[in-house]
Amino acid sequence: MQAKYIFVGLDANFAIDVETQIPEIVSYLQDGSQFWRKTGNHHPFVLDTYKGSGGLYHKNFKLIEFTRDEAGQVSFVELVQKPTTGRNKLVVGDLLLQHMNWLQNIFDNGNAKYILISPAATKLMKNISVFSWLRYNPNRNEDDLVVLRDNATAVPRQIIYEMYHLSNYGKYDAKLKQQIIQLKKIVISER
Repeated sequence: MQAKYIFVGLDANFAIDVETQIPEIVSYLQDGSQFWRKTGNHHPFVLDTYKGSGGLYHKNFKLIEFTRDEAGQVSFVELVQKPTTGRNKLVVGDLLLQHMNWLQNIFDNGNAKYILISPAATKLMKNISVFSWLRYNPNRNEDDLVVLRDNATAVPRQIIYEMYHLSNYGKYDAKLKQQIIQLKKIVISER
């Protein structure tokens, strides 16, 4: 994976009739970067015709203001390999060890400089042996983001942050918006 920014969540949450609402989902799933460069939208869930789960996440993602030229630098990765519908209470048994090993390999050997993991994903990952470093790694705050791992010796340097899930709202919304502003500053500084 060549992405500079990786957003790690629990599961890709789709509306049950996603292909009817947005037929563009097929081309997005075939090549998300090409879809973004061609349409100017990072994800079909931001299209007006989509009314299902995941819309708020992707509307908040737009606030980071990545450009279509940065499409190949961003990747969304989920702990569950297949899309789900509705709210889910995932447990370790829902996850495939092969996929977890693949994800840990991206963390250890990939090219990403910034990996952003939602708190719910972090909580679940702490119970999986390949992510044992999450249990013992002391956290520190860097402004509004929590640093889970800072690998200063990696080339490029890699920082793994815990960041609120982009679909948070209500009492978490103000903190999420501050995190988005901080991430936006990082993205701008990397251009």
